[in-house]
Amino acid sequence: MSSTDRLRRYVADECGSCTDEDLSERLAELEALTEATGASDLDADVELLSALGNETRYKIVRMLHTADDELCVCELSPLLDVSDSAISHALSKLTDAGLVARRKDGKWRMYRATPRANAVLVALDGSRPL
Repeated sequence: MSSTDRLRRYVADECGSCTDEDLSERLAELEALTEATGASDLDADVELLSALGNETRYKIVRMLHTADDELCVCELSPLLDVSDSAISHALSKLTDAGLVARRKDGKWRMYRATPRANAVLVALDGSRPL
């Protein structure tokens, strides 16, 4: 059974009948819904969620958010049970996702949570059951 056949059955169940025009109208509404999701935003959101989908990366963002200040890798390293190269890789992925900003300060790289990261973490905190 094709997806269009299933949709036709659904529309018929909901409306009592389903003509070709009813089906075309519903398909147009669904296509408008797809366009409204914004493909470029969707890709960026998936990248953000993917970046947070790893315990080390999530801990780093959470620490930077909580610190409310910049931290160096040398300050993160003792708190994470992974290698310095794993931390560096995690920070790179977080930076690419727009969750972490970095700047060079002499021979040190300093990292901070971005406003986007802060907003996501505040939303997560607010979504927890009381």
